[in-house]
Parts: sequence; structure tokens; C-alpha cells
Amino acid sequence: MVTQTLPDGTALAGEVTDLLVHLIRNACVNDGRAESGDEYRSVDVLRQYLTADSAGRGMDVEIFEPTPGRQSLVARIEGSRADAPTLMLMGHTDVVPVSPEGWQRDPFGGEVVDGEVWGRGAVDMLNLTSSMAVAFKHLAESGFRPDGTLIYLAVADEEAGGDHGAKHLVEHELDAVRADYMITESGGIVTRTPSGPKVTVHVGEKGAHWVRLHVGGTPGHGSRPLRTDNALVKAARIVDRFASHHPKAQIGDVWRRFVDGMEFPPAIRDEVLDPDRVWDFVHESPRLQLARHAHACTHTTISPNVIHGGVKTNVIPDQVAIDVDIRTLPGQTEAEIDAMIAEIIGPDLVGDVRVELIHYSEPSSSPMDTPLWDALARVTQRLVPGAALIPGLIVGGTDARFFRAAGTVSYGFGLFSERLTSDRYASMFHGHDERIDVDSLALTTDLWLNLAPSLLGGR
Repeated sequence: MVTQTLPDGTALAGEVTDLLVHLIRNACVNDGRAESGDEYRSVDVLRQYLTADSAGRGMDVEIFEPTPGRQSLVARIEGSRADAPTLMLMGHTDVVPVSPEGWQRDPFGGEVVDGEVWGRGAVDMLNLTSSMAVAFKHLAESGFRPDGTLIYLAVADEEAGGDHGAKHLVEHELDAVRADYMITESGGIVTRTPSGPKVTVHVGEKGAHWVRLHVGGTPGHGSRPLRTDNALVKAARIVDRFASHHPKAQIGDVWRRFVDGMEFPPAIRDEVLDPDRVWDFVHESPRLQLARHAHACTHTTISPNVIHGGVKTNVIPDQVAIDVDIRTLPGQTEAEIDAMIAEIIGPDLVGDVRVELIHYSEPSSSPMDTPLWDALARVTQRLVPGAALIPGLIVGGTDARFFRAAGTVSYGFGLFSERLTSDRYASMFHGHDERIDVDSLALTTDLWLNLAPSLLGGR
């Protein structure tokens, strides 16, 4: 039973803003090394915030640290019925590296300007991590005692694969994070359509098949390049082949339902749902963000992103390594991708290349006909009158995949003001000048405050 009247998201927006600013300034930058991240800094802030004064009563808080400095925090409001569902709100505390020279403001300053909070992680995804914490704390303070258990997880290492965070927790601490339903990034963008506002719920994500191509050659003196076996020259040809490869389009059910829900003009709809025409659309459309998203949702994507090689300007290199980011569609297998890689390299060079798999995750998805979907629809309609949910596919990766593999229905969702358009959101994700408006923080906080009792019930 809720023994106190809960404040709404607008009343709590300042509290969420303050917490978000602290998390941004902690600069928990994850560059992929085990010694990076330092998420303990934000876990300490969150632990103190959640348990300050009398707020800790009614919740249990645990901290897990599989690697020094790589902490994750789990807080629980225990349900009263063992047969009731469990809901987990999960946000990560690490952020990706930044190039400060591309920013208008200090990326770790946490400045609040014209109603927006600036800083690395403001969009990905410290805004949700903060609003979830604030809603969770105020539910506990209010005396909220749900039928089903409510869990808040602030997790480490999302930005580099989850080995020190979600993957570790699911594989070694599953009892602490086991849930029937889970919400994490992203989703929640409100788009106006002819029939009313539509809000995307991400129900699945593509897989990752990252490879390192070791290209071999023969060393020699750079002053005598004629007819030499230069690994860098071969690598350049291979990079061009990967960048120009044209995989066949696949139109999946989630993409079709997203397109229908968005009510695109018939000319666009027909093109993006036709596997024989979507390639031309994504390369010719002036709507760049839509083109990129349509391409990623309908194709295996291939992006050669890192190259290392050579030892000195006057030495012909005998070893070059190329890292390629390949994202796979639902239903694709490792064997299919391996065959595609060999085809792209080509018979003339395949003997000079050793392919190393450096990261792999399968595509994952959750069903839409669930009590969580229904609860999200009810709450969203209350907060955004007339809104309807539509499913979407995340073309990157999130920690949801670990929980789906453990049997948890997992969605990517939030709720943002219309100030944050889909194009603006996409441009700031891992980009320059990342920022979130305070109205969005208020809306998302309202979402969590209403979702927990709607799904979990209580007496």
C-alpha cells in the first residue's frame, strides 16, 4: 500500500537533474579495457542517494564487483506474493569515450543550459539510470509494497560487452537479478502521425559478429616497392571490398510493424518494405536518419572501423590487422556470416588473411503480447494522451540480450518530450553535444512511478 502521496515527475525533475549531473561528472568512461570504467564512482553516488535518511527502509541494496572498480548496484523492493511478476528497471553507468574538441561545452561538465542537461551519457543512458533511481527511491519512501518484486539495477560495462556487468551477473549472480520483465534503453521517442502520436518500444536487437582480419605480407625495404608483397596494400583492397559489399535485404516482422505504425507516405512505405527497392531508397532518400535506420533494420551491416599495421615509414609491412563491425539480422547464423566474409575477401586474397572472431552475440527479441506491453500502453496513454505503442528493432546492442537468454521479457523504453526527435536522438547517441531536456526527465520519471504499480499491483 502507498502510505504517502507520490510527487509526480515534474516535481521530481530537479532531483533527477541533480543526480544526472553527478553521474555525468563522474566520467565513468569505458574504453573496453578491464581497468577502465571506474563505475564504482557512480555506484557510490547512487547508494548514498537511495539510502539517505529514511529512504533505505523498504529496500535492500547489494553491490557486486567482479573486477576491481567495476561495480554494479542492485536494489529491491520485495513483493508480497511469490506468484506475482518481477519487474527490473536497468540502467548502465558507464559511457563511451569522447572527443572534447567536437563539443560546444565540457562533455563532463554536466551543465544545465536552457532547460537541457549537457554531457556524455545524457542520452546514452544516464538520463534513464537517474530517473529510474529517483522513481525507485520515492516508491520505497511512499510505503509502496507491491505484489510482485521491483528491482533497480545500475550496471557496469554495458558499453564494452558486459563481461564486468550484466553478463557476469546473469552467469554468476542470477538470483540477484532474476526477473520476469525488464526495461532498459532505448525507445520512447514520440512521433506524430496522422492517426495520433506513436511511441516506439524496442522489442529486439541485432546480433554482433566482430572480426579482426589479420592480413599477411612479406617485409622489405620501402625504397624498392615494385612487385613486393605489401600487407597494407592488400588490406586497403580488403577494406574497400567490405565497405562496398551489398548484402541482400530482409524484411522482418518487427520492421514491417514499425513502418505500418509510423504511417509513412505510401511511396516511402512501399519502398522500405520491398527487399528489391529498399537499397535504392536508403542511398537516395534526403531523409538521412531514416535512410540509415531503414538500411540497418533490413540489412546485415558491415563497417570496417579500425586498422593497425606497419612499423616504420621505410619498411614494407608484413602484418596488418583490420577490425570489422558486422551486425546480423534475426535468423542469421555464424556459418552464414563466415561464408559471407570469405566471399568478400575473395579467392585472390583469402589465403593471405586469417579471420579472428573477437566478439559475438546472437540477435535477440521478446514477444509483444505480454502484460508488460499492456502496462506500458496504459501508462503511455495516460502520460501522452492518444498515444499508441509500436515495436522497433535496436540496430546496436544492449544488455537486454543477456536477460532475454535467461528468460526475461526485455524491452527498450523510456518516454521523451517531443523536443527530442528521432533524428536528434540518433545524432547524439555516441556523438557530439549530447544533451537531454528536463521535460524528458520528468516524463520518464512519471513513467516509472506509474508503471511499477500498474504491472506489479499492491495491497
